[in-house]
Amino acid sequence: MKIWENININNINRLKQRADFRLYDNINAAIDNRRKKNSKNLNGVWKFLFLDAPEYSPEGFFEKSFDTSDWDNITVPGNWQMQGYGKMHYSDLWYNFPINPPYVPSLNPTGIYKRTFSIPDSWKNERIILKFHGVDSAFHIYLNGKEIGYSKGARYEAEFDITDHIVRNSENDLTVRVYQWSDGTYLEDQDMWWLSGIFRDVEIYAEPFDCIDDIFVTTDLDENYTDSVLNVSVSFRGNVLGCTVNYLLLDDQDNEILNIENNLNSNFDNISEKIANPKKWSAETPYLYTFIITLKKEDQILAVAGQKTGFRKIEIKGNTFTVNNVAIKLKGVNRHDYNPANGRVVSREEMEKDIILMKQNNINAVRTAHYPNSSCFYDLCDEYGLYVIDEADLECHGFELTEKYDWITDDPVWKSAYIDRLERMMARDKNHPSIIMWSLGNESAFGDNFRAMAEYAKKNDPTRLVHYEGDFEAEVTDVFSTMYTWLEKNSQTPEVKKVFMKDIALTSKKPHILCEYAHAMGNGPGNFKEYQDLFYEYEHLQGGFVWEWFDHGIQAYDKNGNSYYKYGGDFGDNPNNGNFCIDGLLMPDRTPSPSLFEYKKIIEPVKTEAVDLNNGILKLTSRYDFINLNILTMSYSVYEDNRIIKSGSLALDISARDTKNICIEALKEIKYKDTHDYYLNISYRTNKRTNWSDEGHELAAAQFLLSEKTEFCNKKTDGSLLVSETQSVLNIYGLDFKCAFDKITGRMLYAEKDGLKILENGPELNFWRAPIDNDMYLLEDYYKKYFMNLMTENTESFLYNAADNYVEICVKTINGAPNAAWYYKSTYLYKVFADGTILFDIEGIPSGITAQAPEMIPRIGVKLRLNKACENVRWHGKGPGESYPDSKESQLFGFYENNIDGLFTNYVKPQENGSRSSCSWTRLLNDRGMGLMVYSQDKFDFSARFFEDSDLEYAGHTPDLKKRDYITLNIDYKQNGLGSNSCGQSQMEKYKCRFEKFSLSLKISLYNNKEINDLDLAGEKIIF
Repeated sequence: MKIWENININNINRLKQRADFRLYDNINAAIDNRRKKNSKNLNGVWKFLFLDAPEYSPEGFFEKSFDTSDWDNITVPGNWQMQGYGKMHYSDLWYNFPINPPYVPSLNPTGIYKRTFSIPDSWKNERIILKFHGVDSAFHIYLNGKEIGYSKGARYEAEFDITDHIVRNSENDLTVRVYQWSDGTYLEDQDMWWLSGIFRDVEIYAEPFDCIDDIFVTTDLDENYTDSVLNVSVSFRGNVLGCTVNYLLLDDQDNEILNIENNLNSNFDNISEKIANPKKWSAETPYLYTFIITLKKEDQILAVAGQKTGFRKIEIKGNTFTVNNVAIKLKGVNRHDYNPANGRVVSREEMEKDIILMKQNNINAVRTAHYPNSSCFYDLCDEYGLYVIDEADLECHGFELTEKYDWITDDPVWKSAYIDRLERMMARDKNHPSIIMWSLGNESAFGDNFRAMAEYAKKNDPTRLVHYEGDFEAEVTDVFSTMYTWLEKNSQTPEVKKVFMKDIALTSKKPHILCEYAHAMGNGPGNFKEYQDLFYEYEHLQGGFVWEWFDHGIQAYDKNGNSYYKYGGDFGDNPNNGNFCIDGLLMPDRTPSPSLFEYKKIIEPVKTEAVDLNNGILKLTSRYDFINLNILTMSYSVYEDNRIIKSGSLALDISARDTKNICIEALKEIKYKDTHDYYLNISYRTNKRTNWSDEGHELAAAQFLLSEKTEFCNKKTDGSLLVSETQSVLNIYGLDFKCAFDKITGRMLYAEKDGLKILENGPELNFWRAPIDNDMYLLEDYYKKYFMNLMTENTESFLYNAADNYVEICVKTINGAPNAAWYYKSTYLYKVFADGTILFDIEGIPSGITAQAPEMIPRIGVKLRLNKACENVRWHGKGPGESYPDSKESQLFGFYENNIDGLFTNYVKPQENGSRSSCSWTRLLNDRGMGLMVYSQDKFDFSARFFEDSDLEYAGHTPDLKKRDYITLNIDYKQNGLGSNSCGQSQMEKYKCRFEKFSLSLKISLYNNKEINDLDLAGEKIIF
């Protein structure tokens, strides 16, 4: 049997996994975190030979004398597919070969890596360890022509003792043969790119023969959560009998908290010491102590080990889990290792950027989906403060399609392989206070092997909780975990969905988390608010983890050198799941998606409610679990339209989870005018610099309407109009203004002001939007049953009447789809004035056999075609970013400006984007101040772009988009919600755009802002 297909061989000569701690020369070095110079990094350029199968390896490839002059060079760490070898392939759940465990294809892509190294003379009397931080999927190592060992488990460390094989005064030759497929691959079927090779660091290091071997630190707070017991178990290696071990605990100011010394009479030692009122670790207060262990023989220091530790206690209390006696709320994300150019090669600096950005956006938890991360990631989570669900590298998702999902999960032959993956993760990561749960894996059904894993976890670390979503009955897990659980049932709900969030809230006997929800694919998700409201309503609904942090696009360049991102299918990879890997809160270039701002808002640490705005009274609720809101300063501004008339700031003093009324005295003094809108804007900002933010970083915001404009400036438009017509065209001439209508289609052909053609076509009813990823399950019916994308407009009548100072045009149409007996009877009504003002009313009445209409339609609105030079946009409505019916909490009412390109959200796969909602007006001007304003007393949504919906619809990637020579302006009565139905809840009932009666009244003004400013124009009411 091939070794890489032998499930009974987890390793050969691999050292037992232990905690990741550091060695130092002395105690002072440990305090200063100056690591012992006992390691050598082997990253860099290696020689490389790529083969179709291991059996094609050249004879003697591992020999020191083997000639590699004709081999390629490859960078380590790196995935070989990202460096031009093998095949790129993305799939969500499919294995790339027939399911026949433990066997894998005979053509098993293999990479042979080779390099040389030498070691310093100072290591001559020490043990030498070769350490691989991550190799996908299995590998053999050879040193100086001798086979050293074998390991599998792609996202795990592997250490080998090479002391007896190393040449100390000469160059050493290291060879690593890596196999893309192994029996371990059956346990590594995660939703991600299939990438192979040495993708994490490689190092060698030296340590004394008589040394500290492993450390396990736990803390146990007393019943009052004040004092704690510090429990430490240490194992030693070598001859340590008669040695002493010193335990030193220091606070963050290097003050001594504990200093005790024990004599060793075996290779194990334990202490259990009471620590009086230590500062507690939580994600909000990530206080770390320095713990140093010194091994001495008489006066000689043999080894000094140091690491950070935190005091905290995790418990199950009733149907909640607690951290330090508080039933916390997890506001989390799922995070893969990812880099658009380097695949799964991620530096510490990139991880730190991720964590800082998470903290800046109110995220307090991360699930390491779906494998252990590099050890430095957990150091950073300890330091910055993130709760972690540490997940084993175990997923068998492809078996779900065999109708025997538990094929290997319930097979005792695989038991040791399952436990090995949990054991290695726990052994390395056990000392990190940030880790609150061990996750047994992901999407692998349930069976005896998971029961055995849970038993192992609870026996070996009872201080943490056990998580696994696949345990649907929470038989062995401490928390009831579900993914993509729906909020409500509707006609889009799959038959398999039997349990909804409210059901869980009312029936669960265990704490509940959503280990995955709010699938952030493309434009979306919607419904953040509804989930978070439930989390706050029920104490045992303890939050969740958004799927996911990053879009996993692969960086590429078009023929013009423009960067874009590839996804499944772009490499000829089949079967694939297309752009299902483009599902993050961050785009591949680390640009935050609009969804990140929405999530930040929904999970913000302050809830602000109006009590009595006239007297300035607000109710503030702290959403923090531990810290006082005094870390934030509340600033406020009162806007009269776009002008601040009052502003100030207030210090806060509200304990965690507490509520208090505060008073803004300035609100009592304001006299509101009927001719203006008044808003109160509130911002909560950090008042001190932290390790993750500058002073003044905004964490929460709120807005309240104080008084709404009710009085407008009446304007009677003077000037006469001339009308001429042909058989098919109606021409209207005013004061430096003219326009024309097609009498056959009823469409306005153009409108011109001061010689500039501003409006080039429209308005035209529009019921379609470029599909978003969350529409994917609607498209089959939209395209093949309802033909929604092919809706047409047939003119029933075109009538006009020339009054004293305006021309009225009435167009009646039928708007329907091919072969559809349901349709709108629509009426366009225009009143055209001599100065370039057009009062436009549109209404639609559902008609025909309405029962046959789709339950949801993409949008109801009109689109206009504008001069491409009118690209300077200003609006009064929600902003500055895009917003949709179920995703607009983060956007505040105000006056905003941008250009057409700036309104566009450049999703990796083009789709509907850029809508600004709840607007009273928008205007688009050229650089000379000439253009068009659309105003309505009823709010509308708008978007403006250089593309038609069809351009977005049929583009696979951003370079496929070619700008039109005009601007498409959409004015929407309503647009369908986003939902998260790419994987999860569809549009909720209250956010659906239905086949319903509608009406929209607009004032369209062609103007020059040198003659009248935007606010004055918006404030005019036309009388006639």
